[in-house]
Amino acid sequence: MIERIRILTVDDQPLIRMGFRLVLEAESDLEVIGEASDGEQAVAQAVSLQPDVVLMDVRMPVLDGIEATRRILAELPRTRVLVLTTFDLDEYAFAALHAGASGFLLKDAHAHELLAAVRAVHHGDAVTSPRVTRRMLEMLGGRLPVRDDAVAAAGLTDREHDVLVAIGAGLNNSEIAERLFVAESTVKTHVGRVLAKIGARDRVHAVIFAYENGLIA
Repeated sequence: MIERIRILTVDDQPLIRMGFRLVLEAESDLEVIGEASDGEQAVAQAVSLQPDVVLMDVRMPVLDGIEATRRILAELPRTRVLVLTTFDLDEYAFAALHAGASGFLLKDAHAHELLAAVRAVHHGDAVTSPRVTRRMLEMLGGRLPVRDDAVAAAGLTDREHDVLVAIGAGLNNSEIAERLFVAESTVKTHVGRVLAKIGARDRVHAVIFAYENGLIA
């Protein structure tokens, strides 16, 4: 039996929610379990339904997607939030990433991109490019708190520290393997341990952690 990914869609435009539902429910491993038209509804629906993935618009009435993301993840830390935005350098989307979202997707993305993004965040990967991550950090950098002792407190080994620095530089697993002269499977194991030790939800938040703590200039 196929284990379905349970999805909550959040957007103030009914036609967009309908379009996402049609695309998602055509897949045997995806199921839309609820919809919401604003942030408050999103929080209530998420707490009630406990979805695996939330497709979250950021600009909505009543409560925006940034605060809704923060509240949902405070209640449901295992839920993944995928932010929906109209253009890829949206400061609201960046703020939602900093609030805990696992990536963002353009509303005009192709169907295969939407499906890949939902599956990726469900499996713990981040959906964003190094260019977007760098731009997000530029925009939020002045607001990032400094935690000088966080790296030491995480108890990273020297190799895990190297992996974290490489993640912060935007390298993927194969590039890290090449830099450190190890197998890609070994890198994958190290990445998992790094995320667990620093308390990061995914690679995007590992990048933020690296910048917060001065590992990346």
